Formats: sequence, structure tokens, C-alpha cells
Amino acid sequence: MERSPGEGSSPSPEDPNPGLRDQPSVPSDPPDHPPTAHSKADQSSGIPPAGPGAAGEALAVLTSFGRRLLVLVPVYLAGAAGLSVGFVLFGLALYLGWRRVREEKERSLRAARQLLEDEERLTAKTLYMSHRELPAWVSFPDVEKAEWLNKIVAQVWPFLGQYMEKLLAETVAPAVRGSNPHLQTFTFTRVELGEKVCESGWGLPFLSCFSEDLLSLQPLRIIGVKVHPSQRKEQILLDLNVSYVGDVQIDVEVKKYFCKAGIKGMQLHGILRVILEPLVGDIPIVGAVSMFFIRRPTLDINWTGMTNLLDIPGLSSLSDTMIMDSIAAFLVLPNRLLVPLVPDLQDVAQLRSPLPRGIIRIHLLAARGLSSKDKYVKGLIEGKSDPYALVRVGTQTFCSRVIDEELNPQWGETYEVMVHEVPGQEIEVEVFDKDPDKDDFLGRMKLDVGKVLQARVLDEWFPLQGGQGQVHLRLEWLSLLPDAEKLEQVLQWNRGITSRPEPPSAAILVVYLDRGQDLPLKKGNKEPNPMVQLSIQDVTQESKAVYSTNSPVWEEAFRFFLQDPRSQELDVQVKDDSRALSLGSLSLPLARLLTAPELTLDQWFQLSGSGPNSRLYMKLVMRILYLDSSEICFPTVPGPPAAWDTETESPQKGSSVDAPPRPCHTTPDSQFGTENVLRIHVLEAQDLIAKDRFLGGLVKGKSDPYVKLKLAGRSFRSRVVREDLNPRWNEVFEVIVTSIPGQELDIEVFDKDLDKDDFLGRCKVSLTTVLNSGFLDEWLTLEDVPSGRLHLRLERLSPRPTATELEEVLQVNSLIQTQKSAELAAALLSVYLERADDLPLRKGTKPPSPYATVTVGETSHKTKTIPQTSAPIWDESASFLIRKPHTESLELQVRGEGTGTLGSLSLPLSELLEADRLCLDRWFPLANGQGQVLLRVQLGILVSQHSGVEAHSHSYSHSSSSLNEDLELCGGLAHITSSAPELRHRLTHGDSPLEAPIGPLGQVKLTVWYYSEERKLVSIVHSCRALRQNGRDLPDPYVSLLLLPDKNRGTKRKTSQKKRTLNPEFSERFEWELPQDEALRRKLDISVKSNSSFMSRERELLGKVQLDLAEIDLSQGAAQWYDLMDDKDKGSS
Repeated sequence: MERSPGEGSSPSPEDPNPGLRDQPSVPSDPPDHPPTAHSKADQSSGIPPAGPGAAGEALAVLTSFGRRLLVLVPVYLAGAAGLSVGFVLFGLALYLGWRRVREEKERSLRAARQLLEDEERLTAKTLYMSHRELPAWVSFPDVEKAEWLNKIVAQVWPFLGQYMEKLLAETVAPAVRGSNPHLQTFTFTRVELGEKVCESGWGLPFLSCFSEDLLSLQPLRIIGVKVHPSQRKEQILLDLNVSYVGDVQIDVEVKKYFCKAGIKGMQLHGILRVILEPLVGDIPIVGAVSMFFIRRPTLDINWTGMTNLLDIPGLSSLSDTMIMDSIAAFLVLPNRLLVPLVPDLQDVAQLRSPLPRGIIRIHLLAARGLSSKDKYVKGLIEGKSDPYALVRVGTQTFCSRVIDEELNPQWGETYEVMVHEVPGQEIEVEVFDKDPDKDDFLGRMKLDVGKVLQARVLDEWFPLQGGQGQVHLRLEWLSLLPDAEKLEQVLQWNRGITSRPEPPSAAILVVYLDRGQDLPLKKGNKEPNPMVQLSIQDVTQESKAVYSTNSPVWEEAFRFFLQDPRSQELDVQVKDDSRALSLGSLSLPLARLLTAPELTLDQWFQLSGSGPNSRLYMKLVMRILYLDSSEICFPTVPGPPAAWDTETESPQKGSSVDAPPRPCHTTPDSQFGTENVLRIHVLEAQDLIAKDRFLGGLVKGKSDPYVKLKLAGRSFRSRVVREDLNPRWNEVFEVIVTSIPGQELDIEVFDKDLDKDDFLGRCKVSLTTVLNSGFLDEWLTLEDVPSGRLHLRLERLSPRPTATELEEVLQVNSLIQTQKSAELAAALLSVYLERADDLPLRKGTKPPSPYATVTVGETSHKTKTIPQTSAPIWDESASFLIRKPHTESLELQVRGEGTGTLGSLSLPLSELLEADRLCLDRWFPLANGQGQVLLRVQLGILVSQHSGVEAHSHSYSHSSSSLNEDLELCGGLAHITSSAPELRHRLTHGDSPLEAPIGPLGQVKLTVWYYSEERKLVSIVHSCRALRQNGRDLPDPYVSLLLLPDKNRGTKRKTSQKKRTLNPEFSERFEWELPQDEALRRKLDISVKSNSSFMSRERELLGKVQLDLAEIDLSQGAAQWYDLMDDKDKGSS
């Protein structure tokens, strides 16, 4: 019985669940929305809707009768043609199969659509929440809800439809028409992404007429979002769980052949990864967006027109597979869609087709305990199985050989797969029983490739899910190195590996095919349709065809495994898409790449057998496949990890299927240790605006300016200079910077006030210029204010792996350091913590969840926590500024989550100063517990090339003439001293045999220097030695300085007091502001004193020296030892 429209608008009282009734085919207006215009008109007219009349009923009966009559037409035609009944039955079977597949697809589509429509209501009903929305705090452990994103998609959906329509009509249709002469009349007749469509004047539907009714059905939904913590600072990884269920209808027609086809309804479900990289220091922050499916999404399509034939059983799965192959070639790893967001983006090809993260060598060794699937005599006799395995990683699939009649098969096969995304990609192994009809499923296992990356070598028996038994895999992570020197080592290693069906690879080659230029024309001066074939030995890959051009742009990447690149060649053939006409060729020996920088060639290549100007632009990148086992050793006797060296390797080296070895050295990322230090000198400002007002603004004052700096996530602030529109700060700040493009130094100047600080201007400095040139000294105009400029000096300090210049660096730093600034860094320490091993268990049996804390001075770095393991792999790095390498140390603590300290390590940096290239890379035993850590620690000395100070390391007594006489006897040794770092280094520490004897009262080491840029006299009190001891107790010395002839407190300075020592170390700096000509008229009085007793204010004089500044070269700033004299002597010593 049919229900009238009026009855359908309200629920029946007999229906206990009105909300779960079938939805009408056209969505009605929501109850909280006003009725639409047409409903208002019907109500106001007072005319009830007309029901179906007699003419309509008669037409419906005739239509039904005609459809049933058409079923008999094939039977009549078969009889008229004299065909047997078998043909009729075969056709009937095809029809019934088609109907079954069609109904299943429609039923699946309806169920998915209803689920999406009723998702919130059904979820709320299930959770007994009375139809309320889930609160925002309801979430899952690692996947977040994305309802806000779904609302945005719903708003954008109609406009996306307009874009898709234009894309199909203006781009896809012309491309199809140009690809084949028979498709000249190809056109899209209908493009519909929802339930409503309005026809345009020229026959194609527009989606701009989507109403809000249509938006109530949102075909595309994002079920959840997962954000992955990326190891690279310049990228963000997101995984979107995408579900598309829509009644999309796209119809096409080839009018010449009266052929119509199309799609009506589709489902697509999968995980879409979105990568935001590179992150740049400018709007829009993100340089490009990359999108791809990590694994093949699931697809279900309903066909219309001629494509209805694709729903026939057999053809249905084949058609879906072919379409999925097309999608995989576009949007499934390793392919990806790149959308640049900034102009002139660098390395677009690298972003579109990045190098693989690594290679996994999969050894499919064996299986055991498989279930028996073969039966005989109708199941009375149980046989065994004929197992084989399918190995998948993304789109890469391998099939093993079949082992007949065996439940514990031994395969012993090796496959190599490229890994593009970690985390995300999975290793999947499925085991089947080979049968003549349909193979029986025996089980499957899955493993995230991230676990292989962490372990480097993983050799385990994995249980099979969905069946019984286990499969034995050995998985090896091969790193990609741009180092040709490793090739011979890898080739020697591969010779000892038994691998089938293919020999092991030693390298990979990635070819970025960009574009061609001036290719020859076809006969009749017609434009060719060029495509490219690339071959290495028997492996050939093809590019897409670009139609009707002799300067094609492909922008594709191709990847090859190489067994021995020294003897292999890359063969390139450029052909017309018919493959019959050659447009040019190129043969490139791969040995040429081995001598190229970074194993990379990025250039134009001239084609042979082609036009005179025909060429291809390609980028070829080779990487050596390096297994950590090249640096792995097998200890023969128990001992500390430091004793495990590569010289003690086991003779078993050569088979990568042996027991997993342990690395002796770290394998950090190529970016490790490449940081620089930026030294920022904030000198002065001029013509700042006055912000201070007094007496209600009647009296104009000045400003109290200070500077704020922001760079690389850190902020710095200068001191406040009171009431000065031309302030001088002379402060130095240091920050560790990387080579990430787009970074800027943000500078703001403020006036310090009691309430809110007033803005005095801002400016920006791009770090690209500083990092490239190494130095920048400029006056910068302040923006957003009427006047003002700022004087900055920026210097890039690149770490040097040598300690020969350390003493000079420390001396220069002490000279240019100001009293208000922190002590300047003399070195940069880079720490790479790879892993730990043999950590103590919790309560003797349970593994801990360890993390590590690395501390240098007041700066710390905490690693991530690795759950439930005694051998964690952290793979993290950190950098620290080092001010006194001789005295500082690195402190490392390994702790368990909730269990306390598992072990610690204290490494004095003085050990690094004695190491080769200032680097230690080995296992370190942990104190206060068991276990070891694999650590790389390297130091780089920061040498300033633009300090304005010439460091001198001459260390001699000013009062002695014996040193000068000895130098003359040495035949000009004084000249060699100024150029030989080794000799200068020895003289600095005062251990040269030529050094003058120390006086009876001892000596004081001073640096006196005039800093012309700051207009200051600077004195540094370094230390004293061999002081005189009066009495039984050692003195508590300190140094007092007085600038004569003034004897007031304004010119008096003194150091801190050192307890009970005859050789105190001070390293303290003092300054006097005065012009240089006045400084030359002064004398500096230095007294070394000691407290007489605790209760007395008397000071015991241990010795003194008086320096006439007119007799000293104040421009050099040399550190010198001066003999201490009695109080009677007032002369210079």
C-alpha cells in the first residue's frame, strides 16, 4: 500500500522507532530549519497535492509489462538464429550474476551512506547519551576526532564539485580526445557529486546549485586524524582516515559510436598521509603539501551504460583492480601529489619523489607448524599443504616458490624493498596452500617497518594470524649513504651472501626525469607524443606519454637496484608513444656517478641519434646500501663494550643471515654535526623616538631603550639604557642555527616603562646572507616608527675539529666579552645518542621503559621514552654551547619510567680535546648500574674571523731580559713563534724551557687592552702563580686594581677571593670608560693581597706591580706574566 506524501511527513503512532525508518530518497528539511520556498507556496495555496490518476496507473502497468516482455526477446532471437538452449542458459546465468553483483554493490553503498548519515545519532543511542553529540574530550589514544574538519569539507564540497567539473571538461576531456582519433567526439554529459544537479546552457551540469539539503549528505568524511612526531624538524606528518561514500554520477558519451558509459555510486576508504614540508620562516610557513595513500585504498564502484558489463562476475574484480592500479600510479606510494604553496620552491623534484628512507632486505627463511589443507577421499584422508608466501610492502609484491607436501617449509629466499615512509608502511606476509582451483589461506603477519629501523637487524619467528604456525624472517635495514668509498666494502660483504632469486644489491639509482627539449618531429612536421624507456640490464621502466609536443615535461621518478654500479649502464630511449619511432637515445655508465659530488648528476644530457639540440634534463642520484654489519663485531670473550673493536670481527662475517651482531659505532643522520653558531653583537642605536612624558605630557623626556631578539625559537633581551636616545649596549648573544631556508632574526626595540613598554621600532635580518657570507655589519633602519636605526654585527662561527686554536679562542673571547654579556662559547658540542644495551630489569624480570637525559652545564636534553625494553634505540641528537672545554663535562643519566636511575655516565670534555678530530664514537659503560650506551660525541672549536682582536700567545716575563737573549741565540725563533701554533700553544701554558725564572714573590698574569669600539680600557686578571707564603697557613689571595692617579672608589676594582692557594685562577674582566688618549696618561696599579684573619680588616700585601700604560701596546691585548714586587718598588715590572 502506497503512502501519500502527507503521511510521510510525520511518524506513525504505531512505529516505536520512527528515527530508524528508511530515509526518503530526497532529504526533507530539518525540523530546526525554516521550510523551503516551494513548501511555503503549496501551503499558502490551500490546494492539496494531487495523487496519481488513472492515466498514471495505466502507464505504470504498461511499463512493467514491457520490461517483462523484453526478457523474452533474447530467447526469441536465439531460436530464430537456430542456437541451442545452452546459449540462452549461459546468457541467463550472466544476467543473474550481474544482477547479484549489482545488488550487492547497491546494498553496500546504501548501508555505508545510511551509516554516515546516522553516525552521530546511532552512536549517541548506543552510548545512552539521549541523542547528544559526543563531548570534545572523548578521544582515542593516538587518533583525534576531526569533526571541525568535516564541517569545513561540507562547506567546501559544492565548490570542489565546480572545480572537478571544470577539470574534467577543460583538461581531461581534451586530453582523451587528443589521445586517439576514434575519441574525437568524447565528452562528459553529466558530472554530479551528490543528489541534486542543474543543467547548464551548454549541456554540462553545474554544482553551484547545491542546496543545504544536499549538504546534509556529505559523501566525504574524515574519520580521524593522527599526527606523527617527525624526526625532521622541517616537516609535519598527518594521517587522515578518509571515507568517501557518495552517489556520484559521471556519464560520458562518444557520439560518433552512440556509446554511453558512466559511474553511479562509489565507495573509497583508506589512510591518506599528508606531509607539510618544508617549514619556512615566512608566510604561509608551509612550503608545500604532499598527499598520498600509504596502502591501496578499498574501492567499490557501480557502473552505468556500457560499463554495466563490468559488473559481470569475473570482470567486476578485474575492473576494480585496473582502476586501483591507475589510482596507485597517481596517489599510492611511492607516487604522491605535490601542491607547492610558495613560489620558486627549491628541490621540487626531491619533494615530489624523495629518496627512499632506506631499504629493507627481507630474508624469507622458513615456516613451521602450518595447518594441513589438502584432503583426499572426500576428506577421509588428511594430507599436508603445498605452501608458498606472498610478501608485500606497499605496492611491491613478491611470491616465493611452492614447497610441495610440507608443513614446515624452508624457502631461503631474499627480497629487497624500498621504504618511503616511517612510520606508516608495513611488511605483510601471507602464506597460502597451492591448489588447482582456489588457493587456501594459511595465515598472515604484519610488521611496521619502524621496528626494523629501530632494531636495524630483526631475526624472529612471527606468529601467523588467521591460521596456525609461524614464519621465520630476518629483516635488515640498509641505510643509504652518498659515500663511494663504502662500495668496495659492501661488494665484498655481498659476495658472502647466498641470495635467491636475485643477487643482493649494492646500491640504488633514482632517476628524476624532468623534461626534454627540441626533440625531432614526426613525418609531415607533426608534433610527436614522446615517452621515455629507461633500462638497466634486464629491468625496463617507462614514463607516461606527453601528447603533441617536442619539448615534453614528464616530472617523473624511477628507481633501480644495482648489483655493481662500476660495470652497469643506464640506457635511455626516447620514443613516440607508438614505440615504433625513435626520437633519440642515451647511454650513461654508472661509474661516472661514483666520481660525482654526493654521487649526484643534475644536468642536461645530449641525445644521440636525434636532433642537434635535442636533450634531456635529468637528475641522477646514487646511494650505497650500507648494512651496519660492515661495522659489526662478534666478541670472542666477555669484556667491556669499549674493547669490542672492528679488528676483533668474527670470521663469520659475510653471511647476513647469521646471528644479529651488535654495532660498534653509531650511524647518525647526515645532518648531524652540521649546525653553526650565530654570534649577535647588539652595539648601539641612534635617533630613537622619545616616549617618556612628564607633567601630563607638558614636558618631553627621552626613552629607556632595550632590544628584544627572536631566532630559532629562542628569545634574548638586552639591558636597559636609561634616558638615552642614542644608547650603546655592546652586548653579545649566541644561538645555535641550522641551514633551514627562510629563517629570520626578528629585532624589536622598546622603551622600558612601569606599566606597558612602548614600541620604538622593529627590523628583520634574513639569515641566508649571514650563513652564506659568514659576516654582516650594518646599520638597520627601524620600521613602523618615524626615526631610528640600530647597529648590529652578525657572525657565523663554523665548528672546527681541531684543538690547536683553542687557547687563542679563549683569549679572544675574554677580550671581546663585555661585563653585561654571558661568557662567550669557545666550542660547540654535538651529541648523538643511538641506543643502550643490557639495562637492568625491573624487579629482576620485567624490562624497564627507559629514557635518557643529557646535560652540559645548565642545558639539558631529554629523549623519548621507549616502552618495555632493556635495549632501547633512541636515535636522537642535541647540541650544546661550551665555554670552558677544559673544565666542563657531559653528564648522561638513563632512567626508567617510574623506576628511577638505571645508570649514569660522566664524560669530561678534556678527553675529547685529546681524541682524534675531537670525536669519540663507541660504547660507554654506565656507572651506578649495569648496561652500556652507544654514543657519538664530537667537539668543534668556534674560531672568530671578525673579532677585531689579534690574539697573541707570547708568555714571558716583562721584567726579564734573559728570554730575549735566549730567543736571539735560537736563530730567529721569535719569528717562528708567531706562526707556529704548536709552539704558541706550549708558550701559553708556560712550560717552555726558554721561559724566564719566576721572581721571589711570584707572578700575576694580566691582559691589558683598549677596546676602541666601546671606548673602554679592559684588563683581564687571569691567574697568579708561586705566591709567597707567610706563616704556616696558605693565603686567601685576591687582586686589587687601581687606575692612577685617581685613588677613589670609581677607579678601584678587585677580584673574588680564592681560598688557601698559592696559584689562584681568577679569569675576571674589568673595564674603565675613558678616551684612549687619557688612558695613555694613566698607570695601572695591581696589588695581590690576602686577608690577615677572619676578625681583622687588615690585608696582607703579597706583592704588587705598576704598569705605565703609555709603555704598553694597548691595541694588541697580549696576555703576559708580570713579576710581583715589594711595596717599596713603584716601577713597572
